[in-house]
Amino acid sequence: MPPKNTPPAGPPKPFKMRFSIWWMYAIIFAVIFGIVYLDRNEVTKEVSFTEFCSFVERDHGITKIIINTDGKTAQGLLTDSLARKVFKNTNFSEKGSVGNAYVIANISSADDLTRRIDQWRSDGAFTGSVDYEKSSPYGSILINFLPFALLIGFWIWMMRRMSGGAGGPGGGGVFSVGKSKAMLFDKDNADKVTFKDVAGLSEAKTEIEEIVSFLRKPDRYTALGGKIPKGALLVGPPGTGKTLLAKAVAGEADVPFFSMSGSDFVEMFVGVGASRVRDLFRQAKEKAPCIVFIDEIDAVGRARGRNAGMGGNDERENTLNQLLTEMDGFGSNSGVIILAATNRADILDKALMRAGRFDRQIYVDLPDLPDRVEIFKVHLRKVKTAPDLDVELLARQTPGFSGADIANVCNEAALIAARHDKDFVSKEDFSAAVDRIIGGLEKRSKITTDAEKKAIAVHEAGHATVSWHLQYANPLVKVTIVPRGKALGAAWYLPEERQITPSQVLLDEICATLGGRAAEELFLGRISTGAANDLERVTKQAYAMVVYYGMSDRMPNLCYYDSTGQDMGFSKPYSNERAKVIDEEVSRIISEQYERAKDLLRKHAEGHGRLADTLITREVIYTDDVKEIFGPRPWTSRTDELFGKKDGDPASEATATGPTPPPIDVEATEVDEKHDSDSN
Repeated sequence: MPPKNTPPAGPPKPFKMRFSIWWMYAIIFAVIFGIVYLDRNEVTKEVSFTEFCSFVERDHGITKIIINTDGKTAQGLLTDSLARKVFKNTNFSEKGSVGNAYVIANISSADDLTRRIDQWRSDGAFTGSVDYEKSSPYGSILINFLPFALLIGFWIWMMRRMSGGAGGPGGGGVFSVGKSKAMLFDKDNADKVTFKDVAGLSEAKTEIEEIVSFLRKPDRYTALGGKIPKGALLVGPPGTGKTLLAKAVAGEADVPFFSMSGSDFVEMFVGVGASRVRDLFRQAKEKAPCIVFIDEIDAVGRARGRNAGMGGNDERENTLNQLLTEMDGFGSNSGVIILAATNRADILDKALMRAGRFDRQIYVDLPDLPDRVEIFKVHLRKVKTAPDLDVELLARQTPGFSGADIANVCNEAALIAARHDKDFVSKEDFSAAVDRIIGGLEKRSKITTDAEKKAIAVHEAGHATVSWHLQYANPLVKVTIVPRGKALGAAWYLPEERQITPSQVLLDEICATLGGRAAEELFLGRISTGAANDLERVTKQAYAMVVYYGMSDRMPNLCYYDSTGQDMGFSKPYSNERAKVIDEEVSRIISEQYERAKDLLRKHAEGHGRLADTLITREVIYTDDVKEIFGPRPWTSRTDELFGKKDGDPASEATATGPTPPPIDVEATEVDEKHDSDSN
């Protein structure tokens, strides 16, 4: 019985032979093979007619004569002995038959040779057979003109390939190099990403959903006199989900969706980028209403005039000029909405950023705590987790992580659990995955002496002791002296997520960071290179307080940070005298916090010693271990207490929602918020 859902077998389809260009190639190859290799055992030599006659009359060495009546030639088949004498340079085998060895001679007429053959027969000099053949002119014509025919055929085949004739438009040929490489997505695509697959980013999704709604129901907006936005630019750090949002638009929209990378416009040929831009918008106009997505638009959208060496012949600038014209030029692109994504919006050309081209700029920021919870839930759908897994705790342990980082954490935790033959992924696996991603792989095989191990324990215990007794320092999570990556020891903290950071918090963070170096000096009587990472961080942070945030008593309310990135760093915006003041203020801040850290360590020297001994014994300690030694921390809510924010206080609310000061190094700041590492 046939299985269910099997379509009924119909009559067999008749076989249809289709012509292929490869048939012609096969025929030509067979002809060449036949001409070259069919008679490969035949050897010939052209001789005079006198020699031909002597071979018959004197040597009796010709066994067969072939007379060509049209070409007036005669061929004689030689015996094996005579063939070895005539063809001295030919490597015939000493034993056995030579094969087909012929001599060819020109004759005056076939009748004269026939009379000679009769005379040779009567004399007994020739007893073989005589054949008469009429040569065909096609063989010589084929031999003479076959190379030219092959060259012409090869040239035609190459031209078809270069022009993309075999693959149609955009087939990848040389003459189709100016065609757009955009991929087209529509509602019939099998693999779709919808807004349900995009966790968090609620504000960005609202903006994107509104753009999709523009295309679905344009009359709803145009009835009131509004215009559909021409473009939206997704801006944000790497890994925050900009491309994923664009994929969700492609899955949700009922209109064609063109996707292309900014680097696809750039080629080595002059004019190719502008040609591809024109072809992209030509296709988009034919499919309107539609959406065009350009990923990493900074590849072609960099501000013009930065490359002085190329001048007006810069191919990238020509491509950008064509893109600007197509987006909002003299022509009309009604029904075509442009989406673009970049993490380097500061280097884009101002003409590209203006309203009318990109009417909206959607900032896709790093996810906060509620967004990280939703992102974890999305990535944990296919992971077999333990029933008691606390997703919110995982989100709290990953501050500053992007969506791509969280996906990496989930995958790494699953690999760690599988490596230990577990049935479920537990909290310990996720904790190990976070440690692996932040600090690197554990290197327990790294050889350290007892003195080095004690120095590392004293250093890390200094961090833990000082941070525990500072009101605005980040809460401690874990301290270890097991080497990871380049670090010989590390301390993990759980920073409080805040929109703005007061000066007291920055000073406490500097003091806690210097706690390791201060502990070495107090309890070991010497300092080491293990605090190199700490010193780098506190120097940057103190410099940012003075130069960027205006938190210096001698230089208040000044900021030398250029958020536009136009100065290119070629000149300092302050004098040499002001630079001296900056250096003095940075040194003062670091020195004051260093002495403050040493005072705290002197006050809690006994607890620090117990903490260092515990680290040497167990190599890893947690918050409960520090709490058992020093007691609970007396501070609970720190930021609200610091600002004194009251419900309904307009001044406090305005301050809390003000712009965030720019950090000195965004990537370094994000890493510093995650962990503290010390390396030799």
